[in-house]
Amino acid sequence: MPVPWLSIIDTLIGITDIAVRRRPPAREPEQELRLDDRASGPLGGLEARLAGVVVAALKEAFDRDTRRLELERAELEAERERAERALRLELRRQAGDREIGRLRLLAGIAVSSWIGTLFFSARLIGGGTAPRVALGAAWLLILLAFAAACIGQSHVAESLAQSDTRDPGSGVAGMLAVWLIVAGLGVIGVAVLVA
Repeated sequence: MPVPWLSIIDTLIGITDIAVRRRPPAREPEQELRLDDRASGPLGGLEARLAGVVVAALKEAFDRDTRRLELERAELEAERERAERALRLELRRQAGDREIGRLRLLAGIAVSSWIGTLFFSARLIGGGTAPRVALGAAWLLILLAFAAACIGQSHVAESLAQSDTRDPGSGVAGMLAVWLIVAGLGVIGVAVLVA
């Protein structure tokens, strides 16, 4: 017995026609998007209120995120400023350490120069008055250089103890120490030549 394909297809087409006729007509797209009470039916007011709540929640979340980002930026800026200040203080401390080291070296040179002049002192004291005066003047200059180096160290230590931003320099005393050593050794050289 052959299968009646044409009658089966005709029946399926008839059923789909009935289903299409029973479906309500489709609304226009702009009517679906409206949240008005009259266009949405009995639940339109609820949908409008829910949409308002969702929009308010989104706005609050965005505001909270904005405040959080601003707070993070402020924290990063404060952290950067703290790091820069710590770097400045460390550089200042290192400069102070270098200056103190230089002044200690000058004080050591002054003391060793004074001790070194003791080798020539017997020869100079046995000479005339001019070599003795020159030796006394040289010892005075070398001792003044030692004192200036010590004063310069105290200036550097005081400037490091204070929290100001000026460089921890030794001032005039640190500069004088070098020249006083040079002058003292020069006077000793002249005294040795005269004697």
